[in-house]
Amino acid sequence: MKILAVDSSSKTASAALLEDLSPVARFSVKTETHSAVLLPMIEDMLKAAKTAVRDLDLMAVTIGPGSFTGVRIGVSLVKGLAFADKIPCVGVSTPEAMAAPFGGMDSLVVPVIDARRETVFTALFRSAPDGTVTRLTEDAQLPASELMTLLSSYGGERICFTGDAAETILVREDCPPSARGLRAYAIYTAPDAVRDDFTDAALVPAYLKKSQAERERDERIAAAAGKN
Repeated sequence: MKILAVDSSSKTASAALLEDLSPVARFSVKTETHSAVLLPMIEDMLKAAKTAVRDLDLMAVTIGPGSFTGVRIGVSLVKGLAFADKIPCVGVSTPEAMAAPFGGMDSLVVPVIDARRETVFTALFRSAPDGTVTRLTEDAQLPASELMTLLSSYGGERICFTGDAAETILVREDCPPSARGLRAYAIYTAPDAVRDDFTDAALVPAYLKKSQAERERDERIAAAAGKN
């Protein structure tokens, strides 16, 4: 099985090609313009691996939470690539994909994605010695201070932070883009998986918050209402 995994939900755009669950190629770049780099990066990676889009068996993309524009670009691109050849596609929670590579660490794993205004997109996971990673909380947007208060309730357990906001909390850990593909494969092949859930039409983002334009519009409406 050939899997293309794509992530544009943070400050790094990344893509990976897996074959039989082993990474074949990985491309990534820090960027502020995912729309300009993501498709050329995928095309170059597939060309280097001598693989065409029609050869893919599954496509994976992180659906957020994360950068509103980045998530929209990544999801839209995967939907477009999958449409013509009816390739199944799986949306993966960004924090869940980020936590997946940290199995076997016997610690809490805390993905932290910059959500601006001193908040982060996050969720808590527990990494067990047997290699499993278990979700403890749902994806959420929290003030960084509230996240630290939450973590203090875990009694001094070892904590591994990962993500583009980790630099302001602890040492940063990187998540290989192939992790998205592995997590997508697990979702796609789960015993209770429904194939109709993995079409390009069914693939949707998980923003958790409104875009900046929507927030500014709501603020203008509220301000105008207050004057009446």
